[in-house]
Order: sequence, then structure tokens, then C-alpha cells
Amino acid sequence: MERLQKILAQAGVASRRKCEEMILAGMVEVNGEKVTTLGVKADPAVDSISVNGKLIKGEKKIYVMLNKSKGVISSAKDPQGRKVVGDFLPGIKERVYPVGRLDYDTEGLLLLTNDGEFANMLTHPSHHVPKTYHATVKGVPHGSALEKLQKGIMLEDGMTAPAEVEYHDVDTENNEAKITITIYEGRNRQVRRMFEAIGHKVIRLKRIKFGDLYLQDLGRGKYRHLTPKEIDSLLAEARKTHKVHKK
Repeated sequence: MERLQKILAQAGVASRRKCEEMILAGMVEVNGEKVTTLGVKADPAVDSISVNGKLIKGEKKIYVMLNKSKGVISSAKDPQGRKVVGDFLPGIKERVYPVGRLDYDTEGLLLLTNDGEFANMLTHPSHHVPKTYHATVKGVPHGSALEKLQKGIMLEDGMTAPAEVEYHDVDTENNEAKITITIYEGRNRQVRRMFEAIGHKVIRLKRIKFGDLYLQDLGRGKYRHLTPKEIDSLLAEARKTHKVHKK
């Protein structure tokens, strides 16, 4: 269920503000009943929605996995004119938006969709969907330092949930370590801040997995559509973790 003005805007009727004006002017009907107040919700897959007597067509749901490059903004637009994820989605006419975010300097697996319910299921704090990263850090953290991350570490915005952490590779010549870390939250720049809290700056960060979905060999800056099986698997993961943490 989504607000009526949002459904109309997604269907290409007009801007959301203009759609609100159309609702207030009595130009919109849901299941044959005129709607003249804002805040009404509907389901475009079930409800009959018309504008001036003409039925609208619900927007096709899109689910995309993008291998985001470093130096790209996880946003539809950027006031500074920097590259945004939408620049890497040729052929997709629907308006999609990121499911969560990867910061400017982070690369890897980013999901995009126009399905608000799907996005909320995967990002809501109560669902704890796992996200896995390869983090290259300066120095080689001692096992005791990694244990702090595994147990949860205090950041300026509170204690983190326990993470899964293990060495992936160690470069003694350059005094760097690549570490695989799985977190169950989505705070701003969380992985970077967690490693900074144990004294190791992140040099490179790449998300390789979201729920059960792997980035695999998808080229940098390339995207592909999710399969129905992958969509169902992600939703099942969200529901499963929600039940586990609710007990």
C-alpha cells in the first residue's frame, strides 16, 4: 500500500506535487469512489485507479543489482554534478532508487528498485539482513582487535551488533590486510568507523554480498536484473532474521 499521489507520480501522470493538486481537485477515483483528501493509500496491483475517468497502469516493478564503482553517488541526482548510479542503468526507463546506500568511496553490490515495500523489508533495522564486505585496511589487526568487532564495538552512535570477521589475505610487504566482515546493520559508513575504532584505516571497501545474493563476476559499473528466485530469497532472509531477532 502506497500513498495515492506517489502511485500516480510513479505511473507518469505528473509530478507528485501536481498529483496532490489533482487529488484535492477531485480528479482521482479509487475503485469508483472520488478521493479529495491527501493521505489515502492504495495498491496499484489490486485497486482500480483513474484520473479524469482514465485508468492508470501500475508501474512495472524493477529489481536490479549494480556493481557500483568507487566515486559514484548512491543517489538519483547530485547538486555537484558527480556521477550517480542512474548513469549506469542504460535501458531502464523506470525510476529506481538504491536499497540502502554505499558511500562515495565504497564499491560493489548495490540493489536498486522501485518497489518500496521490498526496499523497506531489506533495510528496516528490525530485519537485520546480513551484508558482507571485503575491507582492505592499513596494518594487520591482532586477533584480539577483530574479536572486539565480533562482539560489538562502541561507536559515537552506539554499540554495534556482533559482526562476523575473518582474515581474507595479508600483505606483509605493504603492511595491509584484507578482511571479510559481515554486518547486520546499515549505519552511515559503519564498516569504516568500526575499523577506525580499532586503529586501522580502511583503504578500500567493497560489498560482495547482500543477504544470499553474491556480486560474483558482474563487471564494475555493470548491472543485471534479479531473478524471481533471488527476489524471493532476499525477502525470505528479511523475514527470517526479523523473526530471529524478535524472539
